[in-house]
Amino acid sequence: MLDLGISKMALIGAVALVVIGPEKLPRVARTVGALLGRAQRYVADVKSEVNRAMDLEELKKMKESVEQAGREVEQSIHKAQAEMDAQWRSTKAALQGAGHAPDAHAAGGSDEEDAWPPPPQYRHPGKKWRLRRSATPQWFKARAGVRRQVQSGAARMVRYRPKKR
Repeated sequence: MLDLGISKMALIGAVALVVIGPEKLPRVARTVGALLGRAQRYVADVKSEVNRAMDLEELKKMKESVEQAGREVEQSIHKAQAEMDAQWRSTKAALQGAGHAPDAHAAGGSDEEDAWPPPPQYRHPGKKWRLRRSATPQWFKARAGVRRQVQSGAARMVRYRPKKR
């Protein structure tokens, strides 16, 4: 900030001692120190805010470049897929025109129907463990000692303490 050497600081201190007086000098020095601390904190806050803004700007630029690269990759994939489909159709047409069609195609089936079998259907297993568990009568659970509630350690000790004679 300021270029103050030791000699300049000593001169300022001597002038302050003469002007302010030795009684008020510690209080003034404390006030000046507090003000300098506030100023330094303010400067640090401004610097951190500027750095955050710069980082945010860099992240936005990086996001845009990644999105652009993703769009380019997607376009190249669509282009390659379209070329592959066109080649497949031309090859299939050439094979069918030359009489090299497979038996399924000669019977009149389409490629999409014969190429893959249909995926298996989901079937629910039919287990109703919640119903079976809750269908047990409460008196049976009590007799069998099935825990229904959480019990503290102290309560458990009282429950299993040997009975007095």
